[in-house]
Amino acid sequence: MLERTKKRPADDMVTLRLRVHRSNAERIKSLVTSIEAEEQIEARPWREVFHEVRPDEAIPAAVLRGSRVKDGLTQVQLAEMTGIPRRHISEMEHSKRPIGKETAKKLARVLKCDYRVFL
Repeated sequence: MLERTKKRPADDMVTLRLRVHRSNAERIKSLVTSIEAEEQIEARPWREVFHEVRPDEAIPAAVLRGSRVKDGLTQVQLAEMTGIPRRHISEMEHSKRPIGKETAKKLARVLKCDYRVFL
């Protein structure tokens, strides 16, 4: 089995010449650079990466807060939509209250995700 290398063999490379508006040139360069970088990165489980980036934060709390913010909801709005008291949502987001299976299912319905990410 072949191992991944940092650079591709020269045989697989092609030269592209583009004419773009000057204001877009840097954006296009960075986009192409990011595409090339994506192919060189090994896939890792998100839970492993999360613990490296935020070692002191609990995953369910971060997922809840992140999902709520992503959907543009306040804790009050989420509380109204789920029937869970706002105080409980705040406590769950700060890892002071565990998220049970039934609560996770209520949150998942509103936040349109799998309830297991909160457990």
